[in-house]
Amino acid sequence: MTWQWFHRLSSPKWFYQISGRWLPWIMGISLLLFSAGLYQGLFNSPIDYQQGHTVRIMYLHVPTAFASMMFYVILAVAAAVGYIWRIKLAHMAAVSAAPVGAAMTFLALSTGALWGKPIWNTWWVWDARLTSELILLFLYLGFIALHQAFEDREVGDRAAGVLAMVGIVNIPIIHFSVEWWNTLHQGATISKFEKPSMDPAMLVALLLMIFAVLLFCTAIMMYRMRNEVLSREHNKSWVKEVVGQ
Repeated sequence: MTWQWFHRLSSPKWFYQISGRWLPWIMGISLLLFSAGLYQGLFNSPIDYQQGHTVRIMYLHVPTAFASMMFYVILAVAAAVGYIWRIKLAHMAAVSAAPVGAAMTFLALSTGALWGKPIWNTWWVWDARLTSELILLFLYLGFIALHQAFEDREVGDRAAGVLAMVGIVNIPIIHFSVEWWNTLHQGATISKFEKPSMDPAMLVALLLMIFAVLLFCTAIMMYRMRNEVLSREHNKSWVKEVVGQ
């Protein structure tokens, strides 16, 4: 029974059908959360006593940084599943997650630079957290480039998958870099469950934006997966029926 469920879950046809039903809801909820989070962050949350209104960059920087790491984990796990069990849909998920994660990493670095200029008086420092996040961007770009370097998609899937699995070691380095090294980057805030280091109104806005960004990225990844399914399965009869509609 478990293997039947697993086989169905790994079916490109089943994914294409079920994702078509889920996507409008995921995208709609993400847009509602974006609206609520931006309103809360821009109008209902207080300014920081040291940073002033500059602190509002946090409501985009933190969610995109969080998404950049989460989607690399998704990429690496999907690549591992595809590599070990040769599941085509897993490779499609990895290939679809990479551009989304790369975009979030770029946004995290860009907003971090905008936030760092007035606080640190510089756009960039070779801080442990910033440097490891930059390496994450190179890992994403390396995965995309390596996958596209092969004409045979299956060979590209496996070669890029190895890079993705090796690169997963960078995720704990990003997360714990503030604790392991002397760094300018601030430490944990919302992860301190017993007493988060921020005003409750700021915390609500930040959580709304985190969920909004994650759902939005999930929707974009699913859209890309649907296109990947149609491209790779173009010879299947069910795809011809869908395209012919």
